Amino acid sequence: MAEVSGVPAHHGAPSYIELCVEDADKARAFYGALLGWSTDGAAGPGQASTGGLDVGIHDRDPSSLLEVFFTVTDLDAAVARLAELGGRTVSEVHADNAGFGRWVECQDDQEVRFGLRQPPGRSAT
Repeated sequence: MAEVSGVPAHHGAPSYIELCVEDADKARAFYGALLGWSTDGAAGPGQASTGGLDVGIHDRDPSSLLEVFFTVTDLDAAVARLAELGGRTVSEVHADNAGFGRWVECQDDQEVRFGLRQPPGRSAT
């Protein structure tokens, strides 16, 4: 079983959050002051430790949203099922990235954004 932030990741469990904002430094300051998040690096985009799921802070993103990624055991099968249910992908499937695994951004049948993620070491069954 793959682990996410040191915890076993089950199919369907939230495994990561992205914070998409225009200005990563402002987001670092705001969430650091409000929630006590510590972030890697001195400035700009980065990773925030929350004591739970990690949060990736991305900048120059006008969508201004928090996007939850859900663990899947087989990304290709999940993307096929997404389409069957009336959802769609809104990004390309991204290859394994620095131990993050394969992932894709999606919309459900009501246009709610979320992500699907197959963590590294999680092979299709």
